[in-house]
Amino acid sequence: MSARSHPSDVAHPDEVVAERFRIVHRLIDRVPDMADSGVAAIVTQIPAYADRDEDFLADVRDQLAQLCRTGLSAMLEHRKVTAEDIAYARRAAARRARAGLTLVDYISAFRLGQQALWKLLITAAADSETGREAALSLVVPLTRFCDLASTQAANAYLEFQQYLSAETDESRALLDSLLDGALPERGPQLSLAHSYGLGADPATPMVAVTAVVLDSSSGARSGSDTDARHFASAALARVGVNGLRTLAAARRSEVVAIVALSRSGDTATLFDRLRRAQEKLRATGIPLAIGVSPVVTRIADLPRAYQESRTALELLPTGGGVLALPELTPFRYLLLRADETARHLVDPRIEALLAEDRARGGALAETIRAFADADLNLREAADALCVHHNTAKYRLGRIQELTGRNPRRVKDLVDLLVAIDLQEPAQAPNSIPPEASRRAG
Repeated sequence: MSARSHPSDVAHPDEVVAERFRIVHRLIDRVPDMADSGVAAIVTQIPAYADRDEDFLADVRDQLAQLCRTGLSAMLEHRKVTAEDIAYARRAAARRARAGLTLVDYISAFRLGQQALWKLLITAAADSETGREAALSLVVPLTRFCDLASTQAANAYLEFQQYLSAETDESRALLDSLLDGALPERGPQLSLAHSYGLGADPATPMVAVTAVVLDSSSGARSGSDTDARHFASAALARVGVNGLRTLAAARRSEVVAIVALSRSGDTATLFDRLRRAQEKLRATGIPLAIGVSPVVTRIADLPRAYQESRTALELLPTGGGVLALPELTPFRYLLLRADETARHLVDPRIEALLAEDRARGGALAETIRAFADADLNLREAADALCVHHNTAKYRLGRIQELTGRNPRRVKDLVDLLVAIDLQEPAQAPNSIPPEASRRAG
């Protein structure tokens, strides 16, 4: 089944369509009643919910209401509901798993919430034949939506439960030991390290990954969202590229992971998985900033790798993202670390040229970069730009005339490239195309 629910595509008489809209509007107005009814049934029929405090039950009530509004609003707008639309349900599932509910009880609660919606639907349909036909036409899209929601919630619950079973005191102690640069010499912790692919082969390449949860409104680090950190840790535990789970744990205000790579040390797959995990978590309302260290092969180097992964975090914009240091050249790294003083040192003539060029579409900056990529071969640069050789030649002459920098001289070309990177509007480092990193280096 695809990860989306579909509105009914069956054509209905106008009076049935009008009645459908009336019923759905009526259901939306009564969502609070439905949520109260659902929670009452859950507490009555599922003992594991009966002894929970009011804050817990209020969370359940809010989740039921939010899910119903999502599905019903989609029907009014006649649009498909996707897994991204109900991504918030994944965090709720994690909270239920963390609270110790069994999957059976959790899915049973989902079923009772759906039954409350069905009962409300029957009431809203009234006794007219048109009302009954309209209500019947809503069964298929509502069932599909409920199936989507329950499937997404169950998958999230199982993922988080698997993480909780893996994140033991032993795993956290192992992580602390590795970040101190020491591999346990014997006993359960050494076996645990080997199960993560760490320490069994002295030549195994590794990277340290550090993630922090950001406040969705300000972009500042959120130090109080414990559930979000554990959810992020669960996601990082699944990014392994060696066929094994990754050692990951919430550690104070951070989430830290040590990833064992394949013998080839290929990092591309790992970075791709980290970015997909970051995007998936953002969809659930958990924005992350993730920093990745350079590759190391010695356990003794892991403390340095951890600090380098934290340094990578400082280079990310307020919206977060993934910055993997192995993807940067030293030159690009230094540019990202540049402060306002470095920007103020740019020759005003170059700054003025680039400002005017940006306003006109950036053709001159593009030419400078293409010329550098072509190893100062003007014809190759022109071909890459899809312009005539004389056009590219004219642009270089114009650049020299306005800035006093000759792009054919390496020193002047470096000045121009640095100015372009420093003066362009800031962008997320993980959005920098690989060719840009190579070009800057």
